[in-house]
Amino acid sequence: MQFSEILATLPTIDHIAALELFDGDVLVARLENKPGTAGSVRVYHALMQEFGEINAAAATKGLQLYAEHTADAKAFQGKHPNIDRLLTLISNADEHTDTQSLTVKLIQQ
Repeated sequence: MQFSEILATLPTIDHIAALELFDGDVLVARLENKPGTAGSVRVYHALMQEFGEINAAAATKGLQLYAEHTADAKAFQGKHPNIDRLLTLISNADEHTDTQSLTVKLIQQ
């Protein structure tokens, strides 16, 4: 399935204005629910609902959800920062160094 088809299967995010990712108390990223990032908000929201946090297992699932964009992110590092973040979580877990998880805070509309 293509990313657009996968998005249609994920929970809606109409009630979310933004999603913030934290490493401990440090804000790592803020994803706004607007064109260009709404798809990532929907993916990260679905991962948070399933896993409770964004860890290596959630990141692995996230790469599947991003579908064709994952290959593009691997080929062009920096082009898709929200996918790069998931790749880093997996890489850190594989290397057993700096293994981390990110907590998610939803900012309501």
